[in-house]
Amino acid sequence: MSTDTLTMRRPDDWHVHLRDGAMLAAVSHWTARSFARAIVMPNLVPPVTTVAAAEAYRARIMATLPESVRFTPLMTCYLTDTAVPAEIEGGFHAGVFAAVKLYPARATTNSAAGITDMAKTYPTLERMAAIGMPLLIHGEVTDPDVDVFDREAVFIERVLAPLLARFPQLRIVLEHVTTADAVEFVSAAGPNLAATITAHHLMINRNALFAGGLRPHMYCLPVAKREWHRLALRRAATSGNPKFFLGSDTAPHPARDKESDCGCAGIFSAPAALELYAQVFDEERALDRLEAFASLNGPRFYGLAANDEPVTLVRRRWRIPSEIAAGDAVVKPFMGGEEVGWRVEA
Repeated sequence: MSTDTLTMRRPDDWHVHLRDGAMLAAVSHWTARSFARAIVMPNLVPPVTTVAAAEAYRARIMATLPESVRFTPLMTCYLTDTAVPAEIEGGFHAGVFAAVKLYPARATTNSAAGITDMAKTYPTLERMAAIGMPLLIHGEVTDPDVDVFDREAVFIERVLAPLLARFPQLRIVLEHVTTADAVEFVSAAGPNLAATITAHHLMINRNALFAGGLRPHMYCLPVAKREWHRLALRRAATSGNPKFFLGSDTAPHPARDKESDCGCAGIFSAPAALELYAQVFDEERALDRLEAFASLNGPRFYGLAANDEPVTLVRRRWRIPSEIAAGDAVVKPFMGGEEVGWRVEA
């Protein structure tokens, strides 16, 4: 399919990090410009584990946006070893919690309070399965003896497959998948398992980390993998399979923290997220399938209506900002300073 204008239902981003404070104020509008709703990650310090904390965080998000902006943050609850099932269920029924996020302890940014023993989650997961509440998973093991490039595949084998067998009714999103192993597993599983795919994992492989030197702004977790994995992700995203949908995992960090001697994991893609997805789908000659991936598959899995409001993308080259101010820091966007061939029409 070749076109210069693409109008579709306004999409949603099913995985964003908006942070807090000055960083939140600097980045929230980039997500709200293109997406009607976004699943907001709860890995603040301290993490969002209660209904009151989620309501307060949602209010802080909305306070950073003009009243004219139509945007709905969908809040999530950070799952801990000591989670209270009644608190989570109450938040879900009250419309505060859209989902629960599972981080293996120390798997990524602000995950120290994550799960140390899956058995400790079983009472909560049983309650979630009964009420139809989705579980969102950062799918990596953290064992030091497992190679960093194998952690997703090992997680699927050791944790996810047994979890599906134990809780077949639990609705699960394996987030930011990075491997052909994950694509194959999700595709073959039942209807209660889905996956999000980021724009950056569709665009880069692990070579991008070392192109002419160490590239900290290409470092994320899960880390980008070999080229054949990237190609498998592109086939899955553009296939029309409703199990796969858009989740950018946009994750801003101050540039000084990315470029330090122990740089933070995370890629900030929000300033051009939808445009980058459009570029990928255009390259794969699958623009006619972008609406399903970006606007329909996610709401269907979450049991929500698709957005009625349209968004229009036009074929127009523009340059992604090289950096964005955030209080006394700057953030460097993914592909910052480079041109992209699509633009969301204002």
